[in-house]
Amino acid sequence: MGTMLNRATAEQRREAASVVDDLTTVLALGGAKLPSLEVDWEYGRLTGCYLINLGSARTREVLRIVDLLRKGLRYERLTYDD
Repeated sequence: MGTMLNRATAEQRREAASVVDDLTTVLALGGAKLPSLEVDWEYGRLTGCYLINLGSARTREVLRIVDLLRKGLRYERLTYDD
């Protein structure tokens, strides 16, 4: 990777790594996981745009994530609709 591109995308790389860490942590706290969750470093290196691959997961894991999202949305509606 060229030095200019490396410097220009440093914050994007940090942000991508941080969001993957945050998502992994939040899912773990909710009793769920995405085993293939990762940053697509190669795509980012080639384009300067870092994508987050959510990957493959068992149906049971995705159902747990859907359940957590629904609960979060219900909570958010109750909290912000007042």
